[in-house]
Parts: sequence; structure tokens; C-alpha cells
Amino acid sequence: MPQRTVRFKIRPDGRVEERVEGVAGDGCQQLTERLEAALGSVERREDTAEAFLSNDSQDQTLPAHLT
Repeated sequence: MPQRTVRFKIRPDGRVEERVEGVAGDGCQQLTERLEAALGSVERREDTAEAFLSNDSQDQTLPAHLT
């Protein structure tokens, strides 16, 4: 299981930026929804590449001649 990390940056004007790492799919919103509710309204969301990954891990083996 990969390490899950939530990083915060607090701007001088009071805005809080949050970045979630190590969580695939919509799991990051589930992880942070209570925290975001306590902080106030969410002005904007930007999905990272991890947000588009599937929560289910799938392994695939390539034939030796393709590797």
C-alpha cells in the first residue's frame, strides 16, 4: 500500500491549499471531505494524474519479447 500524504500551504491572505498524494481515483475527496467542511468552502479543485487512476490495482504480464 503506497504512503498517503496530505500537504497544506497556508497563504498570507488566509487561503489554504491542499494537495493529496498517494491516493488513486476519487479516494482523495473521501479522505479530505470532513477536513474541507471544517475549513470552509472549497473555491477550486484541480485533479492530479492520480485522480484519473483506478482504485483497483491490476497487474499485467507482458510477454518477454515485448519487454
